[in-house]
Amino acid sequence: METPQTREGLRLRIYLGESDRWRGKLLYNAILDVLRQQKIAGATVLRGISGFGAHAYLRSTDLEVLSSDLPIIIEVVDTPEKIHNALETISPMVQEGMITLEEVRILKYTQRHLNPLPAERLVREVMTRDVVHLMPEMNVRQAWQKMLESGVKAMPVVDSERRVVGILTSEDLLEHGVIRQRLSVEVRLDEAEIQEELRLLSASPLTVKDVMTQPVITAREDEHLGNAVRRMIDKGLKRMPVVNAGNQLVGMLSRLDILRQVSGSPTLPSSAAAVRGAVRTVGEVMRTDLPVIRLTERLDTLLEKFAACDSNRLLVVDEQNKPVGVISDSDVVVRVEAAQRKGILQALRRLTSPPPLKVTAEDLYSPGVLTVPTDAPIASAVQTMLAEGRKVLAVVDKQGTLLGIVDRQSLLEALFADFAEIPGNEE
Repeated sequence: METPQTREGLRLRIYLGESDRWRGKLLYNAILDVLRQQKIAGATVLRGISGFGAHAYLRSTDLEVLSSDLPIIIEVVDTPEKIHNALETISPMVQEGMITLEEVRILKYTQRHLNPLPAERLVREVMTRDVVHLMPEMNVRQAWQKMLESGVKAMPVVDSERRVVGILTSEDLLEHGVIRQRLSVEVRLDEAEIQEELRLLSASPLTVKDVMTQPVITAREDEHLGNAVRRMIDKGLKRMPVVNAGNQLVGMLSRLDILRQVSGSPTLPSSAAAVRGAVRTVGEVMRTDLPVIRLTERLDTLLEKFAACDSNRLLVVDEQNKPVGVISDSDVVVRVEAAQRKGILQALRRLTSPPPLKVTAEDLYSPGVLTVPTDAPIASAVQTMLAEGRKVLAVVDKQGTLLGIVDRQSLLEALFADFAEIPGNEE
C-alpha cells in the first residue's frame, strides 16, 4: 500500500548485447536518448562480465574467452504511465534481447545537486522568531482585535509558562459564529465597520480557550526541516508553532518560511535542465480544476463559484481563455456599495442568496496575472512567486492560453514529495 513517503512504480529492464545497433548507433545509447526525450527520471546501463543469450553464445571479459559483445542491461524506474509510454518507442528497437517489467515501491527519489530544498537544516534556522501569541483566558474580542492589529490570522495560544496549549485562527472564529468574515476581508473595511464588529464582540462570553484548536500540532526547534514539513503536508497545515524541549513557544514555521529557503537557493535549476527531466516542472503539478470566471459573468455566478471551489480567489479570463486578472472575496465585499456588503458577506458564507446587483467580474477584479510556462522548474516558479509577492501563478501555453494554476501549497507539496524522513528525529 502506498504511504505518504512511498509511491508505486515500474522497473523496466532491457537485456541486449553491447554491439547491438539501431540506425547506425549503439542500441543502448539510442535507448538512452529515447528515455531522456520522454523525461524519464533516470536510467542505468550495466555492463556484464559474462553471460549467454538465446543462441547459447558465451560472452565474457575473461582473457581466454574475450568478447567484444558483452551483455548489457538497461534499468529504468519511473511511474507506470511514463514507463508504458517509453515502451511504445523502445520495444520495436530491441530486435534481439529481452524486456521485463516489475512492480516496485519507490521509497525515495531525489535529484542531488539540483533539488534546492535544505531538508537537513534545523527548524530553528528557518522559523520566524517574533511570534504574536494569545492567552487562553483572553476574550474573543481581545483576540480578534489583536489579529486585526497585527494582520496575523493564526496565533499560538500559550499558558503562563509560555507552553503551547492551542492555536486560534480566523477560521476557528468563523466556525463558532464569533465573526462574520475572514481577516483579509475585515482589514479592508472602513474604521467604522471594524469598530462596529468589535462592539458586537464585546457582548460575547466566549474566551480563546472555548474556540481554539486543540491539541495543536507543533514542530520542535531541533528537528530537521524535512521532517517538520512532511508532517505539515500530511496534516494539511499552513503553519505550525515551534517549541523547545519544554513545549515552550520559540517560533512559528509557515509555508512562506519554507519557500523562502527554496527561493534563496544558489543552485536553482534552469528550464533546460527541467526539459531533460532533471527536475519537475509546473506542468507536472499544476491544478486543472480551475477556479475561473469570465469578465462578463455576473455577481451571483461569481459567488456561486467561490462556494463551489472552496477558494477565496478566482482567476479571471477573457473570451480567448487568457488570464487577465484575479478577484478575491475581499475585492467583492469592498467594491460594492456599503449598503450591500452585509448581503454579500452572508452570501459568501452561504447563509442567503446573492443580492440582485447588476455588476460583473469586470467591475470587481484586480487586473494583472503572473504567468509561467509549463516547462518552468518548480523551484524557479517559487522564486518568481515570492519575488512578486503572489500566492497563485497561472500556467499558460505558448499562446498565453490558461492551462492550470499552481499555488504555494501545490509547489510545497511537489518540492517535498520525494523526501523521506531523516533519521534521528522520529516522533
